[in-house]
Amino acid sequence: MNKLLLGLLLGGGLGVLDGLTAWFTPEVRKDILGIVMGSTFKGLVAGLLIGFFSRKVASIPATVVFGVVVSGFFAYLVAAQMGKYYFELMLPGALVGLITGYVTARYGKGGPERNPEGRPA
Repeated sequence: MNKLLLGLLLGGGLGVLDGLTAWFTPEVRKDILGIVMGSTFKGLVAGLLIGFFSRKVASIPATVVFGVVVSGFFAYLVAAQMGKYYFELMLPGALVGLITGYVTARYGKGGPERNPEGRPA
C-alpha cells in the first residue's frame, strides 16, 4: 500500500483508539465523542505527515523518531490547551506515532523511483 495512504489510514485508526483511552479518565467521560473526533483528526494529520516523511527518507529508525516527535507534539498542544493531563495525552499520542512510523516505513510502498544506477528516474 502507498506510504501516504497507509500512514493516513493507520494514523486515523489508531487516533480513534487513542481517543477512546479517555474513558479511563472519569472526569472527561462526558466529552468522549469530541475527544475521539479530535484524536482521530490529530491521528490523520500525523499519519499523513509520517507517510510523507517516510516517502522522502528511506530509514525506519528516522521515520519512527519522526512519528513519535510529531504525534507527541500534537498531543502536547492539546494537553497545553487543557492545562493538565499531559501524561494521559502524550503517552498514547506518542505510541500512535511510534506504531504508525514503524508500520509505514516497514510495510509501505512508494517513494522516489530509481533507475538501476541509483539516480532518480
